[in-house]
Amino acid sequence: MFETLSKETRQRLKQLTLELAGERGPMLEALAKRSNGEFGVDPFGFDPDYALSAIAPFVWLYKKYFRVETHGIERVPSGRVFLVGNHAGQIPIDGAMVGVAMLLEHDPPRLVRAMTEKWAASLPWVSTIFARSGQIVGTPENCRRLLQMGEVVMVFPEGVPGISKLWPERYHLKQFGLGFMRLALETATPIVPVAIIGSEEQAPAILNLRSVGKLIGFPALPVTVTPIPLPTKYRLYFGDPLTFSGSADDEDTELDKKVRVVKTTLQGLLQQGLEERKNVFW
Repeated sequence: MFETLSKETRQRLKQLTLELAGERGPMLEALAKRSNGEFGVDPFGFDPDYALSAIAPFVWLYKKYFRVETHGIERVPSGRVFLVGNHAGQIPIDGAMVGVAMLLEHDPPRLVRAMTEKWAASLPWVSTIFARSGQIVGTPENCRRLLQMGEVVMVFPEGVPGISKLWPERYHLKQFGLGFMRLALETATPIVPVAIIGSEEQAPAILNLRSVGKLIGFPALPVTVTPIPLPTKYRLYFGDPLTFSGSADDEDTELDKKVRVVKTTLQGLLQQGLEERKNVFW
């Protein structure tokens, strides 16, 4: 769909992004120029100039609709890093808000490369928009290459169960996969937990039609009480970087001990954010 927009329309969207970014606008333009490869895209199809146009709606949501505030974003170190967060909803608005925060609030602005579920790559238009905007299918090899390139990689270790939570399960983390920990050990990558407050109330799910979802190619199909996300106020809590020693080839039981540290730290940040929040909408 975005691919069909005229060059003039994309330019207007890019200008909207830069206007909404305010004084950070020139920094985003400079970042896009530095990130352009020899052919205008990187090996994964990421086009920084395209991304500045495509993210315009998300920058508007960040600034005007969800009114995002960040805590501790300065803790995200330079160089390669994993951002590990809680997940909610089949439309990855939460990941987009973290990505925009890293562009608008982190010093210097940094691009976030999110690992998407494999089924997302099969969706018409979506797969192209994701690739051009820097998001890639979450295979170990893709992730390894990005980390070796010194990128910020966003992962949601809850996987599909995370986006399938029903209302009573909000902010209770599902079981984490081990894959991100293997890669963190292999590449000596620090892990920064990111608690996302507000995302799990934006579209309360009361039912999950898994069987129907599978028929249309989705791993789950939560039924929400609202057709569009509610204007909940987002609060992002970035924790201190966590570093781990050991081998990527360790037994699962050893890796799980380290993963539990990340999960416990993230659950603590979530609890802190929920306790400090006075109202879901402001």
